[in-house]
Amino acid sequence: MPLSVAVLMDPIRSIKIAKDSTFAMLLEAQRRGHTLFYMEQGDLALRGGDAWARLRPLAVREDPANWYTLGEAAWRPLGEIDIALARKDPPVDSQFVYDTMVLERAQRAGTRVVNDPRSLRDCNEKLFALDFPQCIAPTLVSRDAGELKRFVAEHGEAVLKPLDGMGGRGIFRVRHGDSNLNSMLETLLDGAKHFAIAQKYIPEIVSGDKRILLIDGEPVPYALARIPQGDEFRGNLAAGGRGEGVPLSERDRWIAAQVAPELRKRGLRFVGLDVIGDYLTEINVTSPTCIRELDAQFGLNIAGLLFDAIEAQ
Repeated sequence: MPLSVAVLMDPIRSIKIAKDSTFAMLLEAQRRGHTLFYMEQGDLALRGGDAWARLRPLAVREDPANWYTLGEAAWRPLGEIDIALARKDPPVDSQFVYDTMVLERAQRAGTRVVNDPRSLRDCNEKLFALDFPQCIAPTLVSRDAGELKRFVAEHGEAVLKPLDGMGGRGIFRVRHGDSNLNSMLETLLDGAKHFAIAQKYIPEIVSGDKRILLIDGEPVPYALARIPQGDEFRGNLAAGGRGEGVPLSERDRWIAAQVAPELRKRGLRFVGLDVIGDYLTEINVTSPTCIRELDAQFGLNIAGLLFDAIEAQ
């Protein structure tokens, strides 16, 4: 049955379609005969207690020179839409949080929102992993520079990062005794205004930071190992990492099984786990990527699996 599918995303004119997972979802929805609508953050509103959106009809195509067409924008109740794909990239700032509140009103009116807007608010991608202590490396979250320095001294080498970053931005690798540690902490903490997270350095990063995609808690059988290049320690594709598809290990499947029940409970239907070596490092819920790379390397249709699950519901 044809459905109406609205996507909330960053400007579509700026995406790289060969790597964009949201674009893969839109292509699949269109292939299935669903009607597409497009919106950005400025297109959301509340009228009284109802969610509204300024929606533009959208058509997409696999053409790197001309990949989309937008129709004329019109305001309409968002609750009239069957499916809303919440695919806005971080940061999860106050405006992002307000977006989830509007989407939650649409959800109450009958729209299926993927992922659940309340969980987008509650599940910080760095902190959510700490709900599964059996899966993670030693970790500290603090605003206190002294505590973070003690953590680095205890473990000898650590990775420091902000709680609201993405794409590897603002991440530091530091060793005990590093003369730059104070400066790194000043940058991250900004006078104790912000939390920073410290994780024990995992040497297996040289083999890649694996992105494992889950649909309704079920893992795709292959992960994308994002392998650091040159003198860079970060594997993020945005930081120059090379993506190499690999089959899931038994440990990967065990981690996915540990996390899956909570994902289902929270309505987190499409999620990306980051795993380095034997350890879960992040749970990506806002706009997980790597569909296009895995599809291309293994002949998969991950967006098809997602829409199978959505339509079955």
